[in-house]
Amino acid sequence: MNMDGFPNCLRVFVEKEHWTFAKTMLEWPHEYLVRHRVDEALFEATVAHIRAHGYQGYFYRRPMTYFDDGDWVYWTMGAPIAETTIINRCRKEDSYEARRMAGTLPT
Repeated sequence: MNMDGFPNCLRVFVEKEHWTFAKTMLEWPHEYLVRHRVDEALFEATVAHIRAHGYQGYFYRRPMTYFDDGDWVYWTMGAPIAETTIINRCRKEDSYEARRMAGTLPT
């Protein structure tokens, strides 16, 4: 797990972009960025960084690569970088692992 978070150029990117709240998954509060709405090179660099420096976890039984930066957990859905269209993030307390440990998974 990378304890340092994103390098400055990527941190500026994720902090300045307008993230969209995922209103279709209210039981899993999170936000997302869409590739075609942001700088594509920075989007791809962020996806590559998440995958290269992230850690393996799960969402229920599905393996996922997560990356922590500050109070946020970032992930993608695992498609090849060229095909990835979404970067997701949630507050650490809303992550699958935190909710599993707290016994607050949706039923």
